[in-house]
Amino acid sequence: MKKILAAVLALIVALSLCAMAEEAVSYADYVAADLDSEVTITAYVQAHQSWWDGKVTIYAADQDGAYFLYEVPCSEEDAEKLVPGTKFTATGFKSEWSGEVELADISNFEILDDDTFVSEPVDVTDLLGKDELIEKMNQKVAFKGMTVEPSTIEGDENEYAFLFNWDGSGEEGNDLYFNVSKDGQTFTFTVESYLCGQDTDVYKAVEMLNVGDVIDLEGFLYWYNGANPHITAVTAAE
Repeated sequence: MKKILAAVLALIVALSLCAMAEEAVSYADYVAADLDSEVTITAYVQAHQSWWDGKVTIYAADQDGAYFLYEVPCSEEDAEKLVPGTKFTATGFKSEWSGEVELADISNFEILDDDTFVSEPVDVTDLLGKDELIEKMNQKVAFKGMTVEPSTIEGDENEYAFLFNWDGSGEEGNDLYFNVSKDGQTFTFTVESYLCGQDTDVYKAVEMLNVGDVIDLEGFLYWYNGANPHITAVTAAE
């Protein structure tokens, strides 16, 4: 009997440790977690890229911050359920790629239905070019009063308001890259085609830009060797 009791107690302890390991951390604890450590988060879908080959990449947030989940294993049927505001829990490894902090190698992903949350864009115009901007990584953000600057292609003397791919080597349907400036500083923004394809309003709006246009923008503050926002909305500046 004592042996049986000891085995039961050991099993309870093991199950408790497993539950603790899978307990979702707060955003602050996620930020503090070491790179390459396994963490579980609970957050809300804000947008996602196109489903492909059993995976979907998600832009997510909670009330305290934001996350980028890279290639979440997911059926196409479940991907269709991931509308903005959808709550989920995910377990993966906190990773970094060219400055972008993301949750990758995800082993568990579960859609929850007890509540919803959609974040509002945070105006980060005044943080452009400042070290503090990185603290807003992956959040839904806004940029106000940005001026479209010319983009160039190596070996081409012409100037363009945008390029297909970062070097102009692409064609319609590929990512769009364009330069904008504020207070004498120029930054490169992107319309990620897997997030906002050529049939979306934002893709079409960037194709209509002219050098010198003054515009307001919204998007997710992705990071690639510096701020490289994935833009989801473009309008004429108010």
